Amino acid sequence: MQLKKFVKEKRRLANLTQSDLAEKAGVGLRFIREMEQGKEALRMDKVNQVLKLFGYELGPVEMTRDFIINEQ
Repeated sequence: MQLKKFVKEKRRLANLTQSDLAEKAGVGLRFIREMEQGKEALRMDKVNQVLKLFGYELGPVEMTRDFIINEQ
């Protein structure tokens, strides 16, 4: 699942507005909006602050596309 969809879904299930989530996570409202809009470059520490509220954190995930670097 994409991060933007995950955060929006968790936020809605918790009956939180974007402002509520920003305040509880200690990040700015703009950061929450950018995250939910799918901004590609976000600070991982701030993403983890948000995810921590839902019991999650960032971690490596195996890619499903052909982006694997061939070792020579």
